[in-house]
Amino acid sequence: MTVLATLAPLQGLVFVMAALAATAVVFTRRPLRQIVVNGVYGLVLTVVFFVLQAPDVALSMLVVSTIAYPVIVLAAVVRVRARRRRREEE
Repeated sequence: MTVLATLAPLQGLVFVMAALAATAVVFTRRPLRQIVVNGVYGLVLTVVFFVLQAPDVALSMLVVSTIAYPVIVLAAVVRVRARRRRREEE
């Protein structure tokens, strides 16, 4: 049995997980929950890249999708809500 034959089921599993996670992101309506679900999707994509033997891309994906992107979107949501509150108070 070759290494490629043993990796094929694992690759199929992570591709299915990625498709399910992407679908979950699309159907999540609340912005804060969508940030969390998108972070999980990023982790799944990190596993996909690792299984496909691209550890450098996996590391980049890990940093961007689970740390940088959620922090930036969360900061934007907080800022918009703060502006909305200030306008309502005036």
